[in-house]
Amino acid sequence: EEMSSHHSAHGSATILLVEDELDVRNVVSNMLATCGYTVLEANGPREALTLFEQHGEGIELLLTDVIMPEMNGSELSETIMKMKPGIKTLFMSGYTAGVIDDKGILPEGVNFLQKPFAPDTLMARVARILIS
Repeated sequence: EEMSSHHSAHGSATILLVEDELDVRNVVSNMLATCGYTVLEANGPREALTLFEQHGEGIELLLTDVIMPEMNGSELSETIMKMKPGIKTLFMSGYTAGVIDDKGILPEGVNFLQKPFAPDTLMARVARILIS
């Protein structure tokens, strides 16, 4: 039973990870890579857009922090969705969804994960979003 649930968390998708804190980015990137995902790392929206221009065809999921310098995760997601409609997005933040909702940054009903999160939680969410 346990084997199968673990196995389903293995992916082959390419994920664009946008996180301005190096330590957090390393941890999340390692979690994803361990499960077989290909991870493109960006330290912020500008680098993310550059990577997207280079690799956009293959990127299936945008995993981005919400509160960043330059541009918030929601604005980044909107920009990328214009370049690739239908791309999946998972937002993450150390702030609760409630705080972010109060700021009006994220649209209702988006995929949101509060930091810090366990690897299993991240994997389950990523896998579910990719098959949805």
